[in-house]
Amino acid sequence: MSSNKSCEQQGTRVVSEMWTPAVVSVCLLAAWAGALPSSGPRRAWQLRGGRIVGGEPADISQFPWQVSVLWYAQLVCGGSIISSRWVLTAAHCVDYGSARQYTVRAGSSIYYQGGTVYRAAQLILHNLYSRVTTDYDVALIKIRGTISMGDHVKTVNLGTSEPAAGTSMNVTGWGTTDTGSISSRLQYVTVEIQERSSCNKTYGGTVTERMICAGVEEGGKDSCQGDSGGPLGAGSTQYGIVSWGAGCGLLGYPGVYSSVAALRSWIQDQTGV
Repeated sequence: MSSNKSCEQQGTRVVSEMWTPAVVSVCLLAAWAGALPSSGPRRAWQLRGGRIVGGEPADISQFPWQVSVLWYAQLVCGGSIISSRWVLTAAHCVDYGSARQYTVRAGSSIYYQGGTVYRAAQLILHNLYSRVTTDYDVALIKIRGTISMGDHVKTVNLGTSEPAAGTSMNVTGWGTTDTGSISSRLQYVTVEIQERSSCNKTYGGTVTERMICAGVEEGGKDSCQGDSGGPLGAGSTQYGIVSWGAGCGLLGYPGVYSSVAALRSWIQDQTGV
């Protein structure tokens, strides 16, 4: 949920020749929106000054399903490899432009070099995705050709049930540094799943059944701008997709992720995975 977006931002936008998102006619009530810290999507150009908060550098061999999603060769989001033809990401990462403008880089800890770059053939966004509520924030990138698997390039498993509150999860991405420049090396941070009811209350009733929340009680550890679309997972299983949140690592405001389990049937219907 982005509390600083107005109803004027609800229009339909074509993202590929095959699909257009639904028009949404729901506006936020200013009374509660104004009371929350500024919140919104976590793609690289949305806000500067963010990063994986409280995390550490990672090697791609630790998270070989992680890819960088590039728009005209510029980092915009992360994503995860779910098969040799498909990358999973957030809908708000690819809800503008067209497939020919996007590439993904796989097999590298550095978002701008190494590994292999693959062109996007098609973008598929969930037909119920809303820019206003950020509900159903899930998308698929179909790759031209196939992704070559190896030691640093592997598929991630997709969770079929939501993890319990208190479960430790890793979230990965490149994001931006404290100075506002992109983090060249992949980062990761360990957070914990939060109770949805409590998270929903924190965010004024905007956390839906398609979302899960993760953070730490003391704050200071979180995903942030530039990490959108990347995986939240445990071991080699992904349970969430970086979506939105209030600030980054703010005390009492966990990050919000699209729930893979809740969206699993849609992913399978589209990809067969």
